[in-house]
Amino acid sequence: MAASTESATSARFSVDNVDKLTNIDDIRRAFELLNKDESSVTEELEDLLHQQHELEIKMQSLHATLPSLQLVQNDSKQLSGMISFTSTLAENVSSKVRQLDVAKSRVTACMTRVEDILDLKFCTDGVQAALQDEDYEKAAGHIHRFLGLDENVLRMSADADEGSTLDTSFKLLKEAQNKVKHFVHRKFDEAVHQGDVASVERFFKIFPLIGEHDEGLKKFSKYLCAQLADTADKNLKQCLATGPEDKRTNVMYADTMTLLFEAIARVVEIHQPLVETYYGPGRMFVMMQLLQKECDRQSRKVLIQFRNNREFDEKLQKVQQANMQSKTSLAENRINASDLDRMLSECTLLNTRSELYLRFVKRRILNDLEIASHLDAEEVHKEVNQFIVSCELSRQMQELICSYIMMEEYFMREMFLKAVIMDYLDEGSLTSSMVDDAFFIVKKCIRRALSSSSVDGICAMLNHGCSILEQDYREHLYSKLKTGFPSGFDFTQAYNLVQLSISQGRLQSADVETEKTKSTFLTALNNTEVSCEYIQTLKSDLEGEVNKLYGQTTDQGKAKLQSCLSDLGIVSNHFKDVLEFGFSQLNSTAVKPRVKPLVDTFLNINHNISEDDFAQYEANDPWVQNFILNLDGLLVTFKSTLTSTNYDSLVSQLSTEITTQLEKTVMKTTFNRLGGLHFDKELRYLVGFLTSVTTWTIRDKFARLTQMATILNLEKVSEILDYWGQNSGPLTWRLTPAEVRQVLALRVDFRSDDIKRIKL
Repeated sequence: MAASTESATSARFSVDNVDKLTNIDDIRRAFELLNKDESSVTEELEDLLHQQHELEIKMQSLHATLPSLQLVQNDSKQLSGMISFTSTLAENVSSKVRQLDVAKSRVTACMTRVEDILDLKFCTDGVQAALQDEDYEKAAGHIHRFLGLDENVLRMSADADEGSTLDTSFKLLKEAQNKVKHFVHRKFDEAVHQGDVASVERFFKIFPLIGEHDEGLKKFSKYLCAQLADTADKNLKQCLATGPEDKRTNVMYADTMTLLFEAIARVVEIHQPLVETYYGPGRMFVMMQLLQKECDRQSRKVLIQFRNNREFDEKLQKVQQANMQSKTSLAENRINASDLDRMLSECTLLNTRSELYLRFVKRRILNDLEIASHLDAEEVHKEVNQFIVSCELSRQMQELICSYIMMEEYFMREMFLKAVIMDYLDEGSLTSSMVDDAFFIVKKCIRRALSSSSVDGICAMLNHGCSILEQDYREHLYSKLKTGFPSGFDFTQAYNLVQLSISQGRLQSADVETEKTKSTFLTALNNTEVSCEYIQTLKSDLEGEVNKLYGQTTDQGKAKLQSCLSDLGIVSNHFKDVLEFGFSQLNSTAVKPRVKPLVDTFLNINHNISEDDFAQYEANDPWVQNFILNLDGLLVTFKSTLTSTNYDSLVSQLSTEITTQLEKTVMKTTFNRLGGLHFDKELRYLVGFLTSVTTWTIRDKFARLTQMATILNLEKVSEILDYWGQNSGPLTWRLTPAEVRQVLALRVDFRSDDIKRIKL
């Protein structure tokens, strides 16, 4: 508002009408405006005067550059003129070049048509002469040259007289083409019938010259297939004639299939350069499709003989019937799993050789098609993959692997049940035979699946292996540990012993049965711990083998394999849960009942002692020596019956139980300065003993007790501040402030008021 008022006032009053003002208020406002104008003008003048020196320097520099600017202006005008001249000249030259280029292209087209006409006449004369001399290769070469000419273009460029000549030439050449086609087809068939390899290859090379690429490839492929069929029949007859004493009799069908694949691979190696040279790139796919049909027929014959002579379908049917029955029994009518072993190995070998062959075929086709640049790479890969997947050999192998998985799972489960039934414990051994046998079976079956080159087969067997370890093996160990570790007189155990004695017709010794139960429990505990280690080792070994054998598989296949392998880690964690359950059973029956009475004797020892008592305690400790002696007796009974890892776990659990019970007992005791010092020595002896009997660190478990001993050794209450808070240095307190005050209160010589005043 103020700004608008001032602008309105300045509009009303100006220098011209100041003399006409009569109102004193208007005169005052006009005076104020004039003062403001004067002030602003004065400020501008002062600013200009301050900048005078700089402005003078700039003006001097401008005066100095004026001559140079004049020269620049002249040079710029000359440069502009030269550019304009060059531009005009370039436009003129480019127009001439375009005209020359058009003329050149027309001359080139004309020369090409003239050359084509001359070639046509040359081909007409040459093909007639070649046919008269029965030189069909040369005649085919002239026809190939004729087929490369554009008939429509030649007719457009010819006049009326030449048109009739061209018609005659075209007619003669087409007749010659048909004649050569008929001759080449007949001669090729005769060469095939006579087994003349040189003539077969000779006429095979002529087909692309007369425009019969596909027909030539089909005929040549049929010829190759006939040779492959003869060789395959001989190999199959030789296979069927193989006696049982031959060392390769267990894999003779896989060997026969391998010979078939090698024969096809040899044919491809020899004739692919011939096809690429005379037919051009991108033609190998046609030939491989025809060869694969013959491969499917011959492989079907081999697999039929394999199924019949190995009684594959009969065994598969028995396995299916057995799977519908109880999987936990070994009935007499069930097929013997050991009878499947060799046949399953041959199944994986058959699939491995087939996968290797199909990868070879795919690689050769793609390499040939990729050279043909006119083809779409994505479409090519899609078409080739579809061809590989849909061929009969792939379908047959897929069916074989599905049956193999079912029988391999049956074999693994049956052999595992036998391992459980035949379980025994060697004298001096910590684990029973079941552990090594079970993992040998699982490892054998999974590695056999690994050798099949089938990602789905491997994943299926990994899942079955995890299932057996998780459901059957783990549950068996859990049932052994669930019975518990016997300790003292148990009415239930005594009743079961009496019932067993009555059923067997003789009395059983309670001590013998107790020791047997203890041995069974500890063996199961050892079996569980070793099994955890075996599972981790198995997982690590399988990961290495999978990365080595299946590093080139698809990302989807790698993800499936990794997912199945990770399940083994989950199984290992479940075994650790069983192991923890077993130790909880052992702790509740063998550790805790023994530790608590020993720790309770601490209450019988006075820790409010004199110097004489302290000296006597040093000479003959009334508690810790007896305590350590009893602990040593307890541990000795387990050291020879537990694995090193389980023994260390037992010592760890024993240490945890001791610290738990001793903390409660210490909080019920009173101390003086010397009593606290003696307690610290007792604690050091105890920690030293437990450290000497295990390879694991257990000092951390005694951290709270150690800190309690430190508090009980203080000379006065205020010294706790030297250990607490920022002054504690590297010490991390495990006791809460309330617990620290409770421990301080155990000292009979500390006043409660002093303890309450401590700020923690």
